[in-house]
Amino acid sequence: MSFTGTLDKCKACDKTVYVVDLLTADGITYHKSCFKCSHCKGTLVMSNYSSMDGVLYCKTHFEQLFKESGNFSKNFQTTGKPEREHSTVPNKLSSLFCGTQDKCPACKKTVYPLEKVTMEGESFHKSCFKCAHGGCPLTHCSYAALDGVLYCKHHFAQLFMEKGNYNHVLEAATHKKSGVALVEPEPEPAENNESNSEPDQTQE
Repeated sequence: MSFTGTLDKCKACDKTVYVVDLLTADGITYHKSCFKCSHCKGTLVMSNYSSMDGVLYCKTHFEQLFKESGNFSKNFQTTGKPEREHSTVPNKLSSLFCGTQDKCPACKKTVYPLEKVTMEGESFHKSCFKCAHGGCPLTHCSYAALDGVLYCKHHFAQLFMEKGNYNHVLEAATHKKSGVALVEPEPEPAENNESNSEPDQTQE
């Protein structure tokens, strides 16, 4: 008796699927190489896919499809003109469905949930969550913040120990936020050394 293989056909390409290349999702058979998002063609894994009527999507595009159309019509937004203009200010209820309005304080761009780090009520991109002084990547337990500016603990301590107080750190943070270059004041030249050379009058 010879082995004849499987008679299952891949939902994506309609070709025979052999056991070594078989992947089953929601009771539907696919080649492992055909298990891709129908929109971006990115390879999917069992933990990050969604499907609607047998059409596969990555989680990102499945959510985008739903958010843009408001229903599961399987059509991404076209380039045609919208039938009516929508208000640019979302109401409280629509903010539940239209995604995030969070802006990263470091780069001022929108922060989406997959790339978000929340610290002290602010939402940062993971790539922007770094030390303002040295650019070191930060974690929840390795940062210090002063006036909304993030530092690694090493540089924060170094900046504090440099002058013995936080005034220069606050000044640097203010200049960093406003985008103005910090200029160190030049020391004033001594005009008359004789007036400064008074004898030491300490009492013994």
